[in-house]
Parts: sequence; C-alpha cells; structure tokens
Amino acid sequence: MARDYYGTLGVAKNATDQEIKRAYRKLARELHPDVNPSDDAQHKFGEVTTAYEVLSDPQKRKVVDLGGDPMDSGRGGGGGGGGDPFAGFGGLGDIMDAFFGGQGGGGGRGRGPRSRVQPGADALIRLSMTLEECATGADREIAVDTAIVCDLCRGAGTAPGATVQTCDTCGGAGEIQSVQRSFLGQVVTARPCPVCRGFGEVITDPCRQCGGDGRVRARRNVTAKVPPGVGDGMRIRLSSQGEVGPGGGPAGDLYVEIDEEPHEVFVRQGNDLHCNFRIPMTTAALGASVPIETLIDGDYELDVEPGTQPATELVLTGKGMPRLRSSGRVDGRGDLHVHIDVVVPTKLDDTQRELMRQLAKERGEEVPTLASNGTKHGGLFSKRRTKNHR
Repeated sequence: MARDYYGTLGVAKNATDQEIKRAYRKLARELHPDVNPSDDAQHKFGEVTTAYEVLSDPQKRKVVDLGGDPMDSGRGGGGGGGGDPFAGFGGLGDIMDAFFGGQGGGGGRGRGPRSRVQPGADALIRLSMTLEECATGADREIAVDTAIVCDLCRGAGTAPGATVQTCDTCGGAGEIQSVQRSFLGQVVTARPCPVCRGFGEVITDPCRQCGGDGRVRARRNVTAKVPPGVGDGMRIRLSSQGEVGPGGGPAGDLYVEIDEEPHEVFVRQGNDLHCNFRIPMTTAALGASVPIETLIDGDYELDVEPGTQPATELVLTGKGMPRLRSSGRVDGRGDLHVHIDVVVPTKLDDTQRELMRQLAKERGEEVPTLASNGTKHGGLFSKRRTKNHR
C-alpha cells in the first residue's frame, strides 16, 4: 500500500513547492535529534525527510499522485525510517538549506564589518503654546539637548594625529566564526567580534573629548516655524535636527510636539471655537447689537434678536481656527459658536422691584403656570416618560 507522503508533512495534495518546503522545515526543527533525542522523534524525522525528498522531486511526486510509491522501486529502503534519512539530498549543503534556508552547510559568507558611522536617532521635544499662538502661528526658538559632532575629532573618534588599527582578533572581518560538529556534520556559526564590537577596527588612542564615539551632547537653539492652525498633540518635523549618529553619522529628525494651553474664554473643538456670552435679560428681551471680542479678528458686532432665550447658540461663520492641511497650508477657517447666557438680576431696589411688578401685571404674569412637558413633540421629559412606562 502506498504511503501518505502528503499526510506525513501535513500538507494538501495541491500544496505548492514552497508550502511543502515550509512544512518540512517546521517538522525537521521539532524532530531533529539535537532538539529531540527520543527514538520516536528520530523515526518520525526519517519519515518526514523521506516525504520531503519524494514530494520535492517532480518525477517522484507524479508517481505518488498516480497512486504509486517511488520508494518501493529505485533506491528503496527509505520508507518508515529504515534507510538513510538523508537519501536524495545532494549533500550537507542541501540538508542545511532545507533546515535554515541556505544559511548552513560549509559555512556561508559572513556579513563583514559594520561601519562605525551610523545614522542618528530622532528626538522629541514638547512646545507649550497659547491658543492665540496656535491660531496665528509663530516662529519659536527652542533650546534642545542632543548629540552633536565632536568638534575635536570631527566624528572620527580618534585623538589628534591618531588612526584606527585593524582588529588583530578578527583580522578586520568584524566577526568570529566557530565550527561545531553535530549530527549534520560541521556547522559554522558567526558572532560579532568582542574586541572591535563588529567594526573590524580598533581605536587605540580615542579622542579625549568624546571617548571615541565621535559625538558629544550639547545644548543648542533651533527655530521652529509653527504654522497657523496647529493643535494640541500635533507634531512638526525639523529635518536633520535630531541626534547625530555614532561616528559623526547623519542626524535624525527633531519632532516638536505642540502642547496647547487652555484658554480663559474660548474652548477649542477641532477648528471650531466655543464661548459663553452673558447678556442682561433686558437685552435678551429687547434685542440689541452688542460687541463681542473674537480670538483673531478683534471686536465683532453680534446681533441679538429680541426674545432671545437662554442657551441660544449663535454661529459666527469663519471666525474660528485656521484649517491646517497635511501639506502645511491653511485652507479656510472654522466657526465661532457663541452660547448665550441670559443673566437674571438677583438684587433689585424698591423702584426696580415695582417696575418689574408693573411689567408682570401688564403681561399677565403675576402667577406662574406649569408648562407642557412636550411629550407630544419630543420635549425634555418625553424620553424619561417613555422609559418609565416600559
């Protein structure tokens, strides 16, 4: 009876070559004798190796798909782990390629020494700004503490007149290779040289100012051009103003994060502004044109209609914050929402009290009455009443 090579690897009959290879690698790592020394694991390791040999060969796979077993004829003895578990592979290099994707065998090429000059990291600083500054934009000078190029060695890391020397331990390769014998034969591994730390070079006489790093920390001033319309949490990128890299490598970027201070009058919501505007009850009843101070445009004449009620919201179009696009351009402005707060007097003298009584009498308002709860029209208590009746 033909063996189920697909089942052994746990793949479907229409699996691609890459899927078969991935399945074999996964099983081989789990069952390899160096990882799992049990007899059962070694037996299964031989089975999955044989299955991979068969299914990775187009001719042998065609025999399997036709219902035959290519291992029962030809070289034989591979099934069930009774034969050579590595039969069918061209050599140790093929086995290591199956295990590690081409990283093993006779010891591949090393990565070589890494450059002492490395790119620098980005830096982040927070900038506190008032709402007015966020609205109009500003050029702000910021003091930042970052790594800069050492002015004594100019990033070389060596003392004046000194030079770097080739590492004697790794011979300038930047890594040390070791050979180990295992079930698979000789396996070559590489690790960074502990003496030169992978650079392949050693600074025997380092710069006294930077200690061989090629950079020092210093405080400097940079100018951030803040466009109109920025908001809390937004970041402005200053290219190449961040940390200088080791060995005097190129600097990273500096990100300036906006910390918007709360305003005493205006509350910001996106590009819109909101404020409360207190007016006397006489103004609310009679109406008037009253001045109101905006954030950017100065005083504005606000028309209060006669009979304006408390909590009325008046919208001043285009009197809010500038709309800042991702490109940094300003495209229009938001609105200013004015929330009317009608002030009812709490202290009246005798004359004022008498006038109020006469007004109440003229309007027939001596006795207050209960108002409709607005159930039929979806008023204030309609939802509560509906909820209570459920």
